[in-house]
Amino acid sequence: MTKKVKLRSLIIGGGFTLLFVVLITRIYWVQVVDGARLVTKVKENQWSKEKVIQPVRGSIFDRYGKVLAEDSPAFTLGLVPKTIKDNNNQEEIVRGLATILATSNGAVNASALEDKIRKRLEAKQEWDLNDQIEIRNEGWKIDTETADKIKQFIQQLQSKFPKENTPVGIVLVPEIKRFYPAGQLAAHLIGYSNKEGSPVMGIEAQLDNYLKGVPGFLNYEKDRYGVELTSSKSRYQPAVNGSNVQLTIDKNIQFYIESALQKTYDKWHPKSLTAIAVDPKTMEILGIANMPTFNPNKYGETKNQSDFINHAVASQYEPGSTFKLVTLAAAIEEGVFFPEDKYQSGRIIVADRELHDHNRVGWGKISYLEGLKRSSNVAFVKLGLEKLGPDKLRQYIDKFGFGAKTGIDISGEVAGRVKMQYAPEYATATYGQGLTSTMIQQTAAYAAIANGGKLMWPHVIKQITNPDTGEVIEKYEPKVIREVVSPATAKQVGEYLEQVVSDQQIGTGRRAYIEGYRVAGKTGTANFVLPGQVGYAEGRWMVSFIGYAPLDDPKILVAIMADDPDLGGNYHLGSDVTAPAFKEIVSQSLRSMGIAPSVAQEQTSQPTEKAPQGKMPDLTDQSLDEAKAATNKFGISVEPIGQGPKVISQSPLPGTEIGGAQRMYVLMQEGEDVPVPSLSGKSLRDALEVCSFLKVRCQSTGEGYVSDQALEGSGESRVLTLQLKSYKELLENPVASKTDKSDKSDKTEKSDKSAKSDKTAKADSSSAKTTGDSGKSTAGKKNTDSVKQTTDGGSKKTASAQP
Repeated sequence: MTKKVKLRSLIIGGGFTLLFVVLITRIYWVQVVDGARLVTKVKENQWSKEKVIQPVRGSIFDRYGKVLAEDSPAFTLGLVPKTIKDNNNQEEIVRGLATILATSNGAVNASALEDKIRKRLEAKQEWDLNDQIEIRNEGWKIDTETADKIKQFIQQLQSKFPKENTPVGIVLVPEIKRFYPAGQLAAHLIGYSNKEGSPVMGIEAQLDNYLKGVPGFLNYEKDRYGVELTSSKSRYQPAVNGSNVQLTIDKNIQFYIESALQKTYDKWHPKSLTAIAVDPKTMEILGIANMPTFNPNKYGETKNQSDFINHAVASQYEPGSTFKLVTLAAAIEEGVFFPEDKYQSGRIIVADRELHDHNRVGWGKISYLEGLKRSSNVAFVKLGLEKLGPDKLRQYIDKFGFGAKTGIDISGEVAGRVKMQYAPEYATATYGQGLTSTMIQQTAAYAAIANGGKLMWPHVIKQITNPDTGEVIEKYEPKVIREVVSPATAKQVGEYLEQVVSDQQIGTGRRAYIEGYRVAGKTGTANFVLPGQVGYAEGRWMVSFIGYAPLDDPKILVAIMADDPDLGGNYHLGSDVTAPAFKEIVSQSLRSMGIAPSVAQEQTSQPTEKAPQGKMPDLTDQSLDEAKAATNKFGISVEPIGQGPKVISQSPLPGTEIGGAQRMYVLMQEGEDVPVPSLSGKSLRDALEVCSFLKVRCQSTGEGYVSDQALEGSGESRVLTLQLKSYKELLENPVASKTDKSDKSDKTEKSDKSAKSDKTAKADSSSAKTTGDSGKSTAGKKNTDSVKQTTDGGSKKTASAQP
């Protein structure tokens, strides 16, 4: 028995001794051998904290420094379910928040949003006090305006509790999001960044490496409450903010383009509209737009993915008669264009194929110059195929850049297609059929004529700068690709194109005529080609106009294309679609640039005596009387704007050439909200000059002279809407002040407008019977579906070329 007890005691004692030795060994290993590593790990996991410092994304500006895209404050809506449940006001909060969020987001249904919020709050039966939920996407990164409404709602809820500032379970977490101050302005060019902060398209995606910056960090030791320890060693790496991008876009011209396109879109209902405005001397893009468009601040509301396509670079189509520029320039350069030579219009046989003019029967035996004005296909077949020959024609097509990408600094560009093998294919190519091009290719080709014969590289990025120092990181200068024709040829082509616009009898571009300015341009109408079918779609057209002004010293070139506008099957109306839009854009832009009219124009009153030649004097800091005395000798009348002792600025600018009797505007008052004077009775040109001078956006309805005006907004966002009437209507119905308008006058005005629209309708009907700009080359099957095929990453629009 004693031996057994001793043995058990020895075993138990040995076990405890072994356990103690193992424990001591483990403690030694942890404390000594592996101690340093474990301490470091604990510091990383529990004692240390690293905070990521996000950089500010670079802003995007127009050519004059006006903001087009920037980072701005935002808020994310958070809900604390337990607090809401304890307060017993869940339904009130659900309804209130759903109403606010649905009102701020037009694509959201309030009833559906109520169900969504309610389900999120009832996802669990029991919530902890620190549990917080978000309502995505409706409550994620909302703007400050919506956040202010929620704050007011919170105050309303708190007012119902006896204790002040009682938590109601609604929190707004500060965030940063991308904001586009001008809304849809230049949306296809700028693109957008989504709520996750990822760039999706446009300049935002293309220049993301410049715009996004580099994140920084802050690393420090903390106690168990998260407070930084006083003895901790911090590591700090500051964030590098993203670079700023300055574009060549002029925000005012961009506005003029989009305003004109919207009117055209509302009237003619095309599938899409595209316009490009450039400085033809540098090929800097001054404006680029598409309709339909989207608002990058509310990109989620855009349902059709086709609305995001930038057709200016990503779509190709048969150009039609605007392509005749190439044939004309080549014929003049090669010395085979004789404007007074005669040819038989109507039809021509090439190999076994009959080609014809848009009216099929032609105009008899006419000169080549008349053929240009009437946009005769036969004239250009004879010039391109018979006089130039296929090889020379192809050489000039290549020289003008067709069939190859322009290299524009906008992503998604396609090259177009130029493929000619047989004589009929060369023949139809002379007037823009059987090959495809992009709007930017045609814009560059016309700019080569406007600038004296040089094909330039089109670009939209002006420079990239450091946001802190302003230092230029990268600058984009104009580049000459090659000379396509001589300056003499370019000048001659421009003068012929001017007659296409100025000849109000037979010129197909006559609706683009701008009184007081020399305008050169060309129309184009092309019949659709449908895939898998022979021939062209009956009654469906691609309509375009490209032109520039002033002819002697071009400052702006605008190209516009309408995809399948509603012409009611009457192609003669094609020139009514894009040419008026061109006229509106260019006339407003020239005034904005301070380019005064240089051509004598008809006056409704007795013209003043021609002013002596000279330049506009500088009237800055002069009194109004002194300014009038200084300009009196030039026959210039001075009109003051605002009230003040001295002239602050003037329009036209000092040094502007004086081309005849003119009116000068002088600003006498500082500030952004200078009163807009009454413009009643003034021509649209004079009214636009005042708008440009005061930096007020201007839009107009009707034609003729100002009969009424309405101003909305403040500062740079002011918009002046002008109602125009013809001179005859103004004489018959003098402009009444707003306070004098009665129901009777309203009825009279409506009656006048009705009478005017009746006259317009008759005139349009009469016009439809005359020779139009375009016609069909080949009859095809009727089909109501539009064609847009993806080719080389872009949308392809094929159409038969027409004048």
